[in-house]
This record gives sequence, structure tokens and C-alpha cells, in this order.
Amino acid sequence: MSQPLLVGVDLGSSRIRFAMGQVTDIPDRGLSLSIVGAVDVPSHGISKGVVTELEDAVAAVSAAHEQAERQIGMPIEEAIVGIGGTHFTVADAKGVVGVSRADREIRPDDVERAMQDAKGSVNPANYEILHVLPHSFIVDGQAGIQDPVGMHGIRIEARAHLVLGLAGNVRNMTKCVFRTGMDISSLAFGAIPASIAVTSGRERELGVCIINIGAATTSVVVYENGELLHAIVLPIGGDHVTSDIAIGLRTSLDVAERIKIAHGNAVPDTYTKRDEVRLSDFGAQEDDVVTLRYVSEIIQARTEEIFEKVEAELRTIDRSGMLPAGAVLIGGGAKLAGSIVAAKNALRLPATVGSANHIHTTMQEYTDDPAFSTAVGLVQWGFDEMRKNIDSGNRRYGRTGAKMLGKIGASIGKIFKSFVP
Repeated sequence: MSQPLLVGVDLGSSRIRFAMGQVTDIPDRGLSLSIVGAVDVPSHGISKGVVTELEDAVAAVSAAHEQAERQIGMPIEEAIVGIGGTHFTVADAKGVVGVSRADREIRPDDVERAMQDAKGSVNPANYEILHVLPHSFIVDGQAGIQDPVGMHGIRIEARAHLVLGLAGNVRNMTKCVFRTGMDISSLAFGAIPASIAVTSGRERELGVCIINIGAATTSVVVYENGELLHAIVLPIGGDHVTSDIAIGLRTSLDVAERIKIAHGNAVPDTYTKRDEVRLSDFGAQEDDVVTLRYVSEIIQARTEEIFEKVEAELRTIDRSGMLPAGAVLIGGGAKLAGSIVAAKNALRLPATVGSANHIHTTMQEYTDDPAFSTAVGLVQWGFDEMRKNIDSGNRRYGRTGAKMLGKIGASIGKIFKSFVP
């Protein structure tokens, strides 16, 4: 059989990242995913998950698209796209339906109708629903059911979380991709696929907080009992650290960024007062000498503020210091030295830097890189959906019918694009 290509596109405020995954069907083992390529280019025209200059954003996505095609030597026609921004919100919803079969056995169709009813119960103006995530079901008054399929009952109630984004912002972001000639096979709130890629089912069952520190925003996603508990995007990120350094040293943002990358650390005790650098060595016109301890104190103050805001979110859901699997840091900001120490101190939780190293690849540097967590997570997200669809098709139509179902689904996706402005 042909080997499908899955492409994840992370539209960030600072960088646009592509991850390419190849799907193979291994005899006696089933489908397998391998990351075969990755691209990282500067982002333009996007700020805090919102398009500010459409043409600049399209040009940036096009540059990444062309580079990705050259790297793997084949055309990229569609992608799973991840977006974010402070306009995203999570709403609780519930849907209630009657069991359709005469023998009262609950079928997947009944669950689907209950989820659709939940989706229709929340429809805020100017928002689009990206995800409907079930967290429990109630059958004839019996609560706490995770999977009601096969059970008997008369009435089924679905409880779900809806992930919503402002319609205008979502459509502007998708337009950047469509203008490059790519289709969007799936659109996701990027923090969720990234969270699933860097945590295990056991961690999500126990309770874990995934903190995605980007350039302009920090996404916080909390899982417990295997389900999404809370998600929010904070308007603060790594660029704020850079700005603080630039102000503190009275230098340019470019020089501040270079110093942060080369010597940045959120723990001032790492350095002594004798550890110094000369600004001119980093491209500054001025020849001032600054101590790295002073730079570290600037970084520490802003890093502590980021994690204090995360801690405030955990307090709102009564999970402060109560997540056994701790905190997992991802995103470019997670690579800042000392971030783990700052997170442990502020959150009073164990903390680690996350990576999607469970995915097979010959390019380990990308799956290990926390900055690529979202792009790689989107590929994993698409792969999981592919397996679910095949399993569903096999149950309903047999293996041959499942292949036909996949072809029909691809055609419907192309038809859908024609209606998108």
C-alpha cells in the first residue's frame, strides 16, 4: 500500500515549524509512524496567535512550505494545522439523547448524537468550536461512565469540554495556509496535541500540567483522570524575557536575544560577580561590560512571573501543588537554563522538560526538541485520527470498505475547502 505523509504545521508568533511523518503498514504490527523531516523558519505577520499582516504571514508560511517540500523531495498538499492565542477558551457543555435501538443497547451512533447535542448547547457569538472533548457520560442516572458503548440504557447524557476560538482570528490563520496552496486536513488548538505528544496516558491519568512557553504567549493545559481539566493561554512568553534584558542592559533586542541564548539562566547563583561579558561581542555598538549574574537576575524575575501566573491558574481549579505527575515544560522557552528550578519553586511540583521521544525517527534532534513539541504533536494527532477512522471503518464496513471510506473522506475534505473564504 502507499505510504501516507502526515504534515504538522505550528503557526507561532516567532517561528513557523513543519514536521513531516511517514505512515507505514508493517505486517503483523499494523500502522507505524516515523518523523522523516522538520523545518523551522522565522515567522512574520503573526503576533500572539493573531494575524497582524496577512501578506507577511502568507509569505512566511510559503517559505516554510517550500523548504519542507525540498527537504523530503515530494509535494505537500495538505497539513494538520495548529493555532493558538489568548482568544481561545474552554467551555463546559452537556448533551442528552435517547438510545435509538429497540433493545436499548448503546451504540457508537448514540454517543455521537449525544456529543453533537453537547456541541449545539454552547454556541457563543463570533466563536468557532475546534474540539469537542468528552470527559464523562451518564446513563439512566449512573454517573462517571467513561465509555458507554455496549451498555444498556434509555437515556444517555454526555459531558464535554468545548475548545473555542474567535472566528475571525481562526479564519485569518487558516487563510494563511490556504493561500500557499495547501489544504487543511485538520485544525487544532496546538497546545492539546503538543500535550498528548509529551505525556503518557499514566501521567494524564494521575494529573499533569503542560506549560508551553512560546515567544509571545504561554499555554497551560491540565489533565486529570485521563481527560482535559483546564486550558488557557497567558499573554506572556519568552519575548518578554528578551525585552527585559534589552531594557536592563540598555541595548537592542537582537543583542539581548543573543545574550539570552548564549548565557541566559533563571538561577542567578549559577554565576559569580566575576562572570562578565562585553556587549560588543554580541553585536552591540556600545562596549559596555555587564555581569552575567545581573542578566540572570533580570531573567529570574520574568521567569518567576510566568510560573506565578501558571500557579494562579492551578489555584482557580483547586490543583495547586496537587498534580502527582507534576509540570512538563515545552516550547522554545523551556530550553532556557534554570527554567526547571524556577518551575519547581513556584509550582511546588516536580518539573521536567518534555519531548516527543516515543515517536520513531532518524531525526531525534527534532522529537527531543521541546520547541518542536507542537509540530510533532500535530503529526501524532493526525496519525491517531487515522487509526481511529480505520478501526471504525473496519468495524462498520470491513477492511476494503475502510479504504473506500478513507478515499471518500479525502474527497469531502477537498470539497469543504471550496467553501472556505
